[in-house]
Amino acid sequence: MTVQNGAAAPEGGKARRIYLLLRDEILGGTHAPGEALPGELRLAESHGVSRVTIRRALDALVGDGLVERRAGSGTVVRQPSSTPVQLKADFATLMPQLERMAAETTARLLSFAYVSPPQQVGKALNLGPDEKVQRAVRLRRAHDKAFSHLTTYVPERIAESYSEADLASTPLFRLLERKGVRVDHARQTVSAVLATPETAEPLETTVGAALISLTRVVYDASGDGIEYLYALYRPDRFQLEMLLNRVGGNDDRHWAPVLSETTQ
Repeated sequence: MTVQNGAAAPEGGKARRIYLLLRDEILGGTHAPGEALPGELRLAESHGVSRVTIRRALDALVGDGLVERRAGSGTVVRQPSSTPVQLKADFATLMPQLERMAAETTARLLSFAYVSPPQQVGKALNLGPDEKVQRAVRLRRAHDKAFSHLTTYVPERIAESYSEADLASTPLFRLLERKGVRVDHARQTVSAVLATPETAEPLETTVGAALISLTRVVYDASGDGIEYLYALYRPDRFQLEMLLNRVGGNDDRHWAPVLSETTQ
């Protein structure tokens, strides 16, 4: 059994798979607080595994505090001790919302170093073969709960204007503004990944848990790369959404993003 920040992830592929499936169902609301999960035999039959495997997965959920065993009732979903923090960002107005998020949450700098960029980072930032980047890893929290793990790469010619102490106390976009960098546009993609041992522990989740991944590359007016961001978010504590309007004439009706900021 692997223990991380009080959460126990069962060893073995089958037990971990069942654990993650049940955990996601509970966090996603499929099983309401006070509801009994199907019995061990039924779960074993539906997932094609042994009862021992199911028992190990349920033990891990008990360790997480998500369920409890009650005599005569089986395994019951627990009532959350408090409402979990959940932040939202609208894609159409993501940049200004990120500024507000920086003011309303806290960040802890985990690492700071000058390195040769990974190939995909150097290509995205339009860097020469010998150029280095400043790589920083930060953990962002809201209401004392971790929700994002951020890895940023900034070209050395820009990053030399701020120190490790600066980045530990000031949002990166403020430091870039201080340098005189003018953001022109950005490109970003969103996907999903599984938490690794390196990211699961700081995000207070388990290895193999689903995470939202966001990659954003920011450019100035000349097309030079300013920042490469690789962000991981806990989906139970952070959401990305986009508002759409139905626009166009009868023969050209289509969905278009709403470009005004929403009130959360």
